[in-house]
Amino acid sequence: MHPIPESLDTVSAGQGLETTRAEQTEISLAHSPDSDDAFMFYAIATRKIPTESLKFSHTLEDIQSLNQKAREGVYDITAISFATYASVSHEYILLPSGASFGDRYGPLVVAKGALTDLRGKRVAVPGLMTTAYLTLKLYEPAIEPVVTPFDQILDAVVLGRADAGVVIHEGQLSYALQGLNKVVDLGEWWYQQTRLPLPLGGNVIRRALGPGAIGRAVRVLRASVRYGLEHREEALAYAMQFARGLDVSTADRFVSMYVNHRTLEYGPEECLAVQTLLDRGFESGLLSERVQAEFAEANADS
Repeated sequence: MHPIPESLDTVSAGQGLETTRAEQTEISLAHSPDSDDAFMFYAIATRKIPTESLKFSHTLEDIQSLNQKAREGVYDITAISFATYASVSHEYILLPSGASFGDRYGPLVVAKGALTDLRGKRVAVPGLMTTAYLTLKLYEPAIEPVVTPFDQILDAVVLGRADAGVVIHEGQLSYALQGLNKVVDLGEWWYQQTRLPLPLGGNVIRRALGPGAIGRAVRVLRASVRYGLEHREEALAYAMQFARGLDVSTADRFVSMYVNHRTLEYGPEECLAVQTLLDRGFESGLLSERVQAEFAEANADS
């Protein structure tokens, strides 16, 4: 688990609310320690928006850990890989804001030299429950996965511990600095196959919280994403503490890739992309259950 910065400690109701502690609903919220997630949760973490009597406690963990803990039902709201949704959909429902899509870009497979064929190759992956791994297996089933912490994948390839690696997060913009070459952009490959953006990760909420708390969480998360997009400079300044050495310009580019209009709310194309990924994963035998993606709503009476 990554340490929680002081500004991400337990967060109470937002500005302008007169909510007593007894009336608050405690919500455990978990997401990745990455600049894009920090950007979208900035307004909640720094009390820039009302939180409708929800009191959030933030936990930061890598995506593979979050996927596993979603299977265990640890958090009320958690970021997950869409590849994991099929195995947690009975307990969680998708929140309609906060998702990351690759719009003709996504996880990159990188290697030393001019590698073109991944068949039979040892490929470092950030976890077997990640969308990066699912998409890689759809692209080339005959790889040998080498599970590696996401922030060590580039080094694993450089040091020869793997023939290639799937890089996510900021590594997609920095791999060339370590002398590595792109083998395939899985987001572009997915687009060529489907003409859809690649759904990478989203946020889910525990169904047992009930329609009232779920509806409020829907509105608060949407407002947080919107606030970041509308106050980009201050949200990016906050997110820089999670940028792992990127300069401001590169971090801004990375955040733009994964926090944008698609993140604010799913449209028909985004919903279709999620369902297509789930269906193809099941039909290929990579997901054990066929599921229909369900999205929470901000009920007017919640």
